[in-house]
Amino acid sequence: MGTGARRQGSTGTPAPSGPAEPAEPTELDDRYRWVALANTTAAVFMSALDGSIVIIALPAIFRGIQLDPLAPGNVSYLLWMIMGYRLIQAVLVVTVGRLGDMFGRVRIYNAGFVVFTIASVLLSFDPFHGGHGALWLIGWRVLQAIGGSMLTANSAAILTDAFPADRRGFALGINQVAAIAGQFIGLVAGGLLVTLDWRAVFWVNVPVGVFGTIWAYRRLRDNGERHPGRIDWWGNVTFALGLGSILVAITNGLQPYRHHTMGWTDPAVDGLLLAGLALLVAFGVIESKVADPMFELGLFRIRAFAAGNVAGLAVAIARGGLQFMLIIWLQGIWLPLHGYSYSDTPLWAGIFLLPLTAGLLVSGPVSGALSDKFGARGFATAGMVVFGASFVGLMLLPVDFPYGVFALLSLANGIGGGMFAAPNSASIMSSVPARYRGAASGMRSTYQNSGTALSIGVFFSLMIAGLAGSLSTTLTRGLVQHGVPHAVAHQIGGLPPVSSLFAAVLGVNPVQHLLQSAGVLARLPAASRQVLTGRLFFPELISGPFHQGLVVVFATAAGLAAVAAVASLLRGGRATAGR
Repeated sequence: MGTGARRQGSTGTPAPSGPAEPAEPTELDDRYRWVALANTTAAVFMSALDGSIVIIALPAIFRGIQLDPLAPGNVSYLLWMIMGYRLIQAVLVVTVGRLGDMFGRVRIYNAGFVVFTIASVLLSFDPFHGGHGALWLIGWRVLQAIGGSMLTANSAAILTDAFPADRRGFALGINQVAAIAGQFIGLVAGGLLVTLDWRAVFWVNVPVGVFGTIWAYRRLRDNGERHPGRIDWWGNVTFALGLGSILVAITNGLQPYRHHTMGWTDPAVDGLLLAGLALLVAFGVIESKVADPMFELGLFRIRAFAAGNVAGLAVAIARGGLQFMLIIWLQGIWLPLHGYSYSDTPLWAGIFLLPLTAGLLVSGPVSGALSDKFGARGFATAGMVVFGASFVGLMLLPVDFPYGVFALLSLANGIGGGMFAAPNSASIMSSVPARYRGAASGMRSTYQNSGTALSIGVFFSLMIAGLAGSLSTTLTRGLVQHGVPHAVAHQIGGLPPVSSLFAAVLGVNPVQHLLQSAGVLARLPAASRQVLTGRLFFPELISGPFHQGLVVVFATAAGLAAVAAVASLLRGGRATAGR
């Protein structure tokens, strides 16, 4: 853009300046397109995989560093292992996307491969134990997330540069679906790899990262426009601090505060939320005035871009919480009720969610290719109808559901999500002028990553609030009936429900863990110990309150799917700016 005022097109959208658009690629470039697609798809899959592979591996990781994550004061380690990666990606993707526009998308992307690989190596060599070991992992996960941000923010822009408009839906569909599928495949991969060693969840990235880095440096090329400009330091700082403050507040809000089950009454949490909102308002003012903004607000005058991002944010919020709710449902209730030991539930939860992943993998590329011919609006809207209907179906299921019905609803959820993801991404990226593709890709990724982080906070808060009202009384009564002293039972029943939920995620019997921590398990009669630590006591205890929370969560997700459907319907016809 240079340092002068930004030029606007006749429609009020940012108009390309500088060199003319490059000519349509010839058939000689066809091989390069497939190289770009394969490399970037491997990169975003690896980045997304790492966001979820650690979830299933957490029990083995914490055993390896000799830390009890459910002990008082240690829940924060657990939360930041889960949330820190997503928080960093949400904050950074716009910045590194804008840097790609300025200095070359492939250059930033290739550097991301290097950073991601180095961080993976360092993660696998944790020299500490206890809290220091956890901090080592959290710290290098931050570096890993920085590398992942550089990859995901620029991959869509690289593909948009490489593919002509009539083939972008297919290419971006594969790329986008790989990113979403990686989140769910990571659940199975993590469960399998930890049977070897907990460090294997980080080792697995190293050969892929080394090969992908060499491959990218040798074969990828910057064939998009570059528009050097000044870095928008004030915009970068206010955005990072603003969004970061809000996401940190949400993470801390899930932790107990004094005698409250959550931290939403903590003045520090409220202060972070208010400060974050104020900084984001300041960010918006700054971006409207500077000559070279980090966040190109003028792009929101493009209907397809604005509607696509609104829809993408709504879907990210709905999907992000879905993953955790289904994991807790399977690991904490359904699998134990059906004879699976708690230690085996993390792996089997990933296996039983494979229909969802299969739906994504099949429908994403197909809908992307079809949207190239028929447009994005119909496929994205229909996908959100299917997506929302699956939440209604899940909401109506009993807690101890027949698996065949659950599998069909999960498959429908994946199909609906895949029908939406590919056309929506192609519509967003094809609607913007070529010079803004890096920034647009980063903005799109920001909405998705921040929506995922936000959804975890929102849905966990809804679930914890629902459990807090009845779980305490139910748990106390059940413990007393099986010989636990009333004072101890009352103390355990009064503990924040977040510990029980995370225990289920970690593949730990929550009641057994709580009784051992209280030091009373060994003193109970053998018959009582057998009942309390068996597979049925906790699932039967929690199923009623948990189902009430599920209804609220899935109803909210269905409402968000409806918002995404309306936004998709209003995106207009084909919008293509540049080639």
